[in-house]
Amino acid sequence: MIKLHNIHKSYHVGKESLHVLKGIDLHIKEGELVSIMGSSGSGKSTLLNLVGLLDNYDEGTYHLDGNLMKNLTENQAAYYRNRFLGFVFQSFNLISFKNAQENVALPLYYQGVKREERNAIALEYLDKVGLKPWAEHMPNELSGGQKQRVAIARALASKPKLILADEPTGALDTTTSYEVMELLKEIHHEGMTVVIVTHEHDIAEMTQKVIHLTDGIIEKITEH
Repeated sequence: MIKLHNIHKSYHVGKESLHVLKGIDLHIKEGELVSIMGSSGSGKSTLLNLVGLLDNYDEGTYHLDGNLMKNLTENQAAYYRNRFLGFVFQSFNLISFKNAQENVALPLYYQGVKREERNAIALEYLDKVGLKPWAEHMPNELSGGQKQRVAIARALASKPKLILADEPTGALDTTTSYEVMELLKEIHHEGMTVVIVTHEHDIAEMTQKVIHLTDGIIEKITEH
């Protein structure tokens, strides 16, 4: 599903060059549940952004489901994101003036799905995450855990092959974090590839494989 070979990434800050990723080799198979761990500044968010086609790499190769991801135009990157990827963020990224159902339906709007169909699909996925009765509630009427469930439903609605979750439990209490992880594990059991960036050891322990990043290098990979 994800094949990275000798990936390098630097950022230019003023006259300085910051070498963030230093030759990453990584293979994540279809259907795996993987976490990426590392301290702040280790490169884990940069790595997730590259995999999610939100940023480009400088050197190396990245294949997503057998397709080479290199020098993509914004339209090409958007095409692959829409076709393959679902995103879940720490801050939920829900649109405040749209209700839960409308938030979940949004990716389908960009795919050109008609209103009636996308609303039906959105309800189906809200039901899947246990929030169908909250379909017409606005984000400010939902708890943190409910917002993250809406975000997961939105990520699933476009039927991606890969879910990328950036600190999905970072803004939640322990009990709610575990509930969200159970939901992500259920999604994985249904055959979805799930990659989670986290700094929480107990969250990483719930995944099949932990990729430990230190200073832009994969220090070790632990399998559970």
